[in-house]
Amino acid sequence: MSESDGTFRSLSKGFVKDYRDLLAYRTSFELSREIFEVTKPFPKEEMYPLTDQFRRAIRSVGANIAEAWGKRRYEKHFVSKLTDADAERLETQHWLRTSYACEYLSKDEAEKMNEKLLELGRLLNGMIERSSAFVIGDDRVQEDPSIDEFFSLETSSSADR
Repeated sequence: MSESDGTFRSLSKGFVKDYRDLLAYRTSFELSREIFEVTKPFPKEEMYPLTDQFRRAIRSVGANIAEAWGKRRYEKHFVSKLTDADAERLETQHWLRTSYACEYLSKDEAEKMNEKLLELGRLLNGMIERSSAFVIGDDRVQEDPSIDEFFSLETSSSADR
């Protein structure tokens, strides 16, 4: 993915146009692609009980972040959707542990993905704790240095590829 295909773009500090600018969304999207790739060689008998569930859980994280963004005019709705995203993140961790326990993933793969899931949890919980800074009446998030860590301001990141 790249900025040129419109999936992600670089940001100017202080302006957030949509959910794709959120670091939590970018992280979940990247993890979704990684999980899709690592689950390709899983056994056919695991297609629904594990592979599909694992993929659906991580995809739901990003979907809930996008929905939260759409509901950010109402703080309780915003927080509710972020809470749903965090619950899906925890489900993803469950499927990650299950995949590792079944020896479908290496220790290194599982540890790297788990670290990203933990970081994603920190981002989501930080957004929940500072939800009022995200909730406003127009299409922009006001400049608030206390929430800068939740936005990706790099012009080229691994999520852009």
